[in-house]
Amino acid sequence: MDDDADRPASSPRVAIDGPTIPRAGTIPATPQDFPNELRYDAPARRLFVGTGYVENVTQAMVDYDVSGMNVLTQWFSYRKKDRRRPIIGDRRPPSPLSSIQPDHWLAEYTSDLLDLLHVLGRLVALEPAQAKVLEDILVGTLIDHEQLVAAGALGTQTAAQEPEEN
Repeated sequence: MDDDADRPASSPRVAIDGPTIPRAGTIPATPQDFPNELRYDAPARRLFVGTGYVENVTQAMVDYDVSGMNVLTQWFSYRKKDRRRPIIGDRRPPSPLSSIQPDHWLAEYTSDLLDLLHVLGRLVALEPAQAKVLEDILVGTLIDHEQLVAAGALGTQTAAQEPEEN
């Protein structure tokens, strides 16, 4: 436990049957086996990263998106072998700095991928509770401005906030 921040000292984990990489699924760290694609096998619940794989991955984890952007696809796009991006906007070529990257899959990518999958699993598990909170808010009683003022919830107006008299 991180006493100063009141949070666990390790990365969040799905409680039961979370994502794992078995020995046979090890993601190779050689330049010739640098992964360039993600593929999901739904019946096996496996996320393939090149020739390696992660077990116990749900379809909901794979499909998780934020504002229409798939989280796993976006994360992987910055770590796969071919990181070229289409030229957009004013059509300037990418910076030469973008060519500075590892020539193989790094061990930290594997750790980060497992952490990400566990977080996605926990977010998926929270969705029903989040939906209930939203439903409660939407059907709840509205409080109008006058009630907030009467309750002192808006504080007091300062001279700068008071309307000027003409």
